[in-house]
Amino acid sequence: MKIAVMGGDGFIGWPTSLHLSHAGHEVHILDNLSRRWIDTELGVQSLTPMDSIQERTRIWHAETGRRIHFNLIDLARDYELLKNWLAEHRPDAIVHFAEQRAAPYSMKSDRHKNYTVNNNVNATHNLLNALVELELDTHLVHLGTMGVYGYSTVGAAIPEGYLPVGIETMGGETVSQEILYPSNPGSIYHMTKCLDQLLFQFYAKNDRLRITDLHQGIVWGTHTEQTRIHEQLVNRFDYDGDYGTVLNRFLIQAAIGYPLTVHGTGGQTRAFIHVQDSVRCIEIALNNPPARGGRVEIFNQMTETHRVRDLAEMISKMTGTEIAWLPNPRKEAPENDLVVRNEKFLELGLKPTTLGQGLLSEIVDVAKKYAYRVDRTRVPAVSAWTKDIAATVERDPEGMRLKSVS
Repeated sequence: MKIAVMGGDGFIGWPTSLHLSHAGHEVHILDNLSRRWIDTELGVQSLTPMDSIQERTRIWHAETGRRIHFNLIDLARDYELLKNWLAEHRPDAIVHFAEQRAAPYSMKSDRHKNYTVNNNVNATHNLLNALVELELDTHLVHLGTMGVYGYSTVGAAIPEGYLPVGIETMGGETVSQEILYPSNPGSIYHMTKCLDQLLFQFYAKNDRLRITDLHQGIVWGTHTEQTRIHEQLVNRFDYDGDYGTVLNRFLIQAAIGYPLTVHGTGGQTRAFIHVQDSVRCIEIALNNPPARGGRVEIFNQMTETHRVRDLAEMISKMTGTEIAWLPNPRKEAPENDLVVRNEKFLELGLKPTTLGQGLLSEIVDVAKKYAYRVDRTRVPAVSAWTKDIAATVERDPEGMRLKSVS
């Protein structure tokens, strides 16, 4: 297949591009490189040193003989450029990662909220709009988030996208109907993914687009089979309070002797998936497109669930690192359960990678190797969800930050 990977320079986009190229597909990356500019804005860098996208693709070609093509295009702002590229190349499939992906970053300020909404929603709608205008029968695979469901406890397993409900008619009868599972976003970032869902439902119904939406859990891990081929193909690795994912952050904190930062009670239950499984799931979705004119296909892209405090205790026992219990900057329930259905990927052949000593130790080894690149002041999470929490941080910044770490 000819596959366009929108946002292919990013945390999931890059290993996905390598994985698909290695599988024999013709891969084109479209990216505005905004994630690199955000590093500059935040004054932080990936733990792993990243070459330019041009150098990355050059190394890939030198090592494998396969080419990955790069195109500098901003999906949210360059609609005509995007449409012209699609008209020329007419890809068989598109993998859409081209959205600002961090909940904390989306809540930093009114400017960050506006940027996240403008970038994410416009990018998705521009893409859908162009596919319709050009009459392309291209399968669109979108990376969504488990966060569209919210994290409240309802006492039942979350289905894969759709919920059967009974509705009472005017005549007193009960009829069955299947609806999109009610969304319950916990941040501006998650809200944009909920809006994506509505856009997908409309365009699948109105214009018969073939769309797959992947509700992904929190990604952990460093390497995939392809990023191990050469040191300069390494994936980015975020450890800061805005972009670092919780398990990766714990492992980096342990590697540099920094207490594991647990916010609130640590009773938040989250869904997780290893980065290698993430790229495998995307390939499975590409190989199993929905029928034209059918409904949006929705997968829950996760393999296991864990409470944050359980992860911290596991890493603490493994490494001997202390745990620091801090106020929670997010507006969320202190405790929640999470039961998720994920049979679709399992039935299509996914063999999950679960948390294990070997893979966790591998991440610690990577963190130790590049520990000299860590800015310890960027480790704490301080982006606040509401003004009252933000005011608390301003009055008592050490309530959110660790004053000193030995």
